[in-house]
Amino acid sequence: MIEVLRADITTLAVDAIVNAANAELIPGGGVSGAIHRAAGREMRAACLAIGHCEPGGAVITPGFELPAKFVIHAVGPVWHGGNAGERDTLRHTYGSIFRVARANPGIRTIAFPAISTGIYGFPKEAAAEVAVGVMRLHEAAMDRILAALFDDESARIYERALARDAPEDG
Repeated sequence: MIEVLRADITTLAVDAIVNAANAELIPGGGVSGAIHRAAGREMRAACLAIGHCEPGGAVITPGFELPAKFVIHAVGPVWHGGNAGERDTLRHTYGSIFRVARANPGIRTIAFPAISTGIYGFPKEAAAEVAVGVMRLHEAAMDRILAALFDDESARIYERALARDAPEDG
């Protein structure tokens, strides 16, 4: 089941939350900074031990002081106008997140922010279409998939994308 929720992702008691990380896995602004602050000092040490993650990739750490058991750190693309493979990289990013989640049998519930739509500049509507499309591909493998959006506008955009991509009744 895919749900849209207007929420602070750091407060969710799910198996895993997704961090919209940078390639160096260091705390940044937005979602990344909030997750690092809420998780505590161990998060920075765990990310430093991993070291790096390329755009399109994902790595996992414990959730430490978060209600979530795990954090999947995913590096989305920077928007360069749409002609530099950004959609494919974002699609690959979501796919990498699900590969990491499925490799960890304790992950059956997962919450996502709107990856790459902040400082990376990916248009929110296009990002939501990509995200929902990949979520649909993995929906049967998870008990619950949450699009955890911080603002009303993003939540409405994801609701519309989810309605457009709704599976047909059979």
